[in-house]
Amino acid sequence: MYRKAIFAISYREENGKVKYLLLKRKLHWRGWEFPKGGMNLLESKIDAVKREIKEETGLKVLKIKKFPISGKYPYAKKLLDRKGITGQTFSLFAVKVKGSKIKLDDLEHSNYIWLEFSEAVKKLTWPNQKKCLKVVNEYLINSK
Repeated sequence: MYRKAIFAISYREENGKVKYLLLKRKLHWRGWEFPKGGMNLLESKIDAVKREIKEETGLKVLKIKKFPISGKYPYAKKLLDRKGITGQTFSLFAVKVKGSKIKLDDLEHSNYIWLEFSEAVKKLTWPNQKKCLKVVNEYLINSK
């Protein structure tokens, strides 16, 4: 069974440039990702995005854009805290946030970094997240 989740590519504007937030994962695997997470029962995708941003960063959400992009992936290994769940589906969102100082969820992440697109796309661990970041970046470039 796959759990429903959201990808919330978080960004802010600094001196006319877009900076993306990456979090260093320590729970279940190690590497760099953007805020994401599973949806609670009866929770809307937008509410899940707002909750995950608050839980994983503590930042204020200014704007949310949903993209017509979704996907799914199996977990690389069985996760003891997700009994019967073998992977995740995801829907993609871009989230403009206010502030730059992050309040990390110490259970899931050990560090964070704000990067421009060219550096962020290289640092992300998973190919599906790299593709999603490219989509969001293209949108932000073309909507200026």
